[in-house]
Amino acid sequence: MEGYSGAYQNPKIEEADLRYVDPRFQVLAAVDFPNHGRIRKQWYTAYPPLCRDNTGLCPADYFGRTMAANLPQNIKIGVINVSVAGSAIEIFDQNHYQSYIAGSADWLKDIANNFYGGNPYQHLLDLAMFARANGVIKGILLHQGESNSSADDWLRLVNGIYDRLLSDLGLGPDSIPLLAGELVNGNTNNMINRLPEVIPGAHIIASSGCGVQPDNLHFNPAGYRELGKRYAEKMLSIMGVVPVE
Repeated sequence: MEGYSGAYQNPKIEEADLRYVDPRFQVLAAVDFPNHGRIRKQWYTAYPPLCRDNTGLCPADYFGRTMAANLPQNIKIGVINVSVAGSAIEIFDQNHYQSYIAGSADWLKDIANNFYGGNPYQHLLDLAMFARANGVIKGILLHQGESNSSADDWLRLVNGIYDRLLSDLGLGPDSIPLLAGELVNGNTNNMINRLPEVIPGAHIIASSGCGVQPDNLHFNPAGYRELGKRYAEKMLSIMGVVPVE
């Protein structure tokens, strides 16, 4: 789950990002990618973009690459990316998503309705249920908050979405780690850093030192590469693996 606010700028995919991706790192196409020859609900080697045809780098890119570089050759890493640019966390909350989307800008409505059937949470859940036929769900990556992570109910909403997702997947409470990344340094990170207060299995991924775009709101390609590596390093540490790359 990812969300961005403000005048979003896709982090550019650079030549280095396309040179080689270990085929053990796979993405389950969340939507059709007509420009990249991908079909929804099929697995592909995870060359970017991972979200939709016209998106850029995201934390999952170098999360998966770093995981693959540090795990045995018989282990595959699969990711699912369901993201709506500019969204508040309410877009994934089943009690609020309809009214939230209805009151949003046209471009946000277009993403939510045209790609995710008007219900991004259900779209994510359906894909996660499908993916379980090929593997085991090991973690949830969250990168959201510019829109409303400073709001008083943000922690409650994230906790509710997390609990519901685990329940809908038939998983035990707090059984799956939630890795939540900080945004470009600012006041919003104060609330993000409080997630472990309400979700015992939450882990915060620091963004300090990650490169940013000139707007000082969004990470640049180098920043996303570094942030993704940090997500992986945290996940590896949870698994008891010491990263070598």
